[in-house]
Amino acid sequence: IQQVFKQLFYMINAVALNNLLLRKDVCSWSTGMQLRFNISQLEEWLRGKNLQQSGAAQTLEPLIQAAQLLQLKKKTSEDAEAICSLCTSLTTQQIVKILNLYTPVNEFEERVTVAFIRNIQKQLQERNDPPQLLLDFKHMFPVLFPFNPSAITMDSIHLPASLNLDFLNKV
Repeated sequence: IQQVFKQLFYMINAVALNNLLLRKDVCSWSTGMQLRFNISQLEEWLRGKNLQQSGAAQTLEPLIQAAQLLQLKKKTSEDAEAICSLCTSLTTQQIVKILNLYTPVNEFEERVTVAFIRNIQKQLQERNDPPQLLLDFKHMFPVLFPFNPSAITMDSIHLPASLNLDFLNKV
């Protein structure tokens, strides 16, 4: 069950983040607030179902950081440093794309300046990020089956001749 929810939450993360990276109309402060609220609801649900150890919440980390990026101030070099230290699960390309797409929805917000984006790029240039922008929403985590040792010892097993397993030898 834990593995299923980890996969499901990864797909939610990938589809939501890809939409954020492709649509200018959703890159705003208010969308960041709505995303963060919805993610907190998912995290609370995981805690309520005792699934916090499944790794499902960790798969949402890039989306959480993207939501926080939309909510942060984007003016000074201190803001740039905060963004660089906060957005560790996002690639440089994803951070820059979100900043380029950021669209103010009211008069209290301003567009992100080109100088600020260049400052971010300069601070993140030593990162060895993969060159891809979008997440692969078809990524599948490997299925892990827990090992449960049997109480029956191998020397006590009798193999019926009708199974035609003559090639097996007891050691």
